[in-house]
Amino acid sequence: MAKAILTTKVDPSYDDLPEQRYHFPRTYLRQVEAARGDWIIYYEPRRPSGDLMKSGGRQTYFATARIVDIIEDPSKPDHFYALIEDFLPFDRAVPFREADYYYESGLRKEDGSTNKGAFGRAVRNISDAAYDLVLAAGFAHVLGQRDRLRTAPDPAEEACIGFW
Repeated sequence: MAKAILTTKVDPSYDDLPEQRYHFPRTYLRQVEAARGDWIIYYEPRRPSGDLMKSGGRQTYFATARIVDIIEDPSKPDHFYALIEDFLPFDRAVPFREADYYYESGLRKEDGSTNKGAFGRAVRNISDAAYDLVLAAGFAHVLGQRDRLRTAPDPAEEACIGFW
């Protein structure tokens, strides 16, 4: 299994419903198959629709989910649906790049610029480490709050632990 980034638009040209399904052409079947049973991250591109003249998409990772199955599209040849469960929007949308740091290393060229060819791929497999970093950034506020609310252990209790 491998984790993946799935690109979906605000007004998708495909039959996407991120909470339930991701619609894609055969071109991406191998990458989606690799992620079956594993976790994915949704990415919103700069173009919010199929109209190449429009822009305004957030260019952010915005949710995570799990691909549970893949089925053929019965009405459109050479197209498939990735069936989705456990959809969870991030507490904070995560930009694909923060300063000089790219969450997906494959999106950064050696000269530091963005690899537009790699970026043009609607489905990209990623490492567990890259997934974990995006997930942590997406829930940084919640995770940070949890750490702030956690009470410090009582030193007397910690001292007794060794005696039990």
